[in-house]
Amino acid sequence: RKGEEGDTRMFKPENLFIGLMGRGSGGTVKPIEGVGMYVIVVASAQELPDVEELYEQIKTPTTDGGKEPVIVFYNLKLDVLRGDLGAPAFPGKDFQDRFLSRVKPVYYLRTRQYSRSVSQPPFIINFQGCIFRSYPGHFQTLLDTGTGRYRKVVGNDLRPALGEFKEQLTDALREEGAIAKKEEEGALFGFLRTGYNLYAIRNN
Repeated sequence: RKGEEGDTRMFKPENLFIGLMGRGSGGTVKPIEGVGMYVIVVASAQELPDVEELYEQIKTPTTDGGKEPVIVFYNLKLDVLRGDLGAPAFPGKDFQDRFLSRVKPVYYLRTRQYSRSVSQPPFIINFQGCIFRSYPGHFQTLLDTGTGRYRKVVGNDLRPALGEFKEQLTDALREEGAIAKKEEEGALFGFLRTGYNLYAIRNN
């Protein structure tokens, strides 16, 4: 944030208050002339409105090359920050649709570890994998083979939810014979593992 001319204060209480309310910088975020790329390295959920404020100021002006400046979110863990939206002193949930939905995952890597009980020794199977994307490629579900390598399981045009991702890894283990197939497990046992999703449609 660039302060007003002549303001040399290192700590500005008014900026702290505005930031805690998740309402942007109050006009202190200013673009830098001639810059073609802004890299956001560290930002909390409360500071994301500052980035939106910057975007609103640079989306129309162009650089000397005739292109709009670009904002790069570098390892900000937006999946985690989204969970704070709507909480007191944080940006509202509408911030996701208004701004964060514009952010395109160019390089994405998210690893997850799971455990699953089986009826035969060793009775517990630990497995892990990751969701990977390198733009313009699609999202890939990768299974850790345990040899320091990953094997592609399936590709998706849209990023799979974590529940869907886990099921994709599980299906891959079924194909390898590491765990029992669905028909061998039984419908009741499968239901107890995955639970039940209820969707309600409301007519306005």
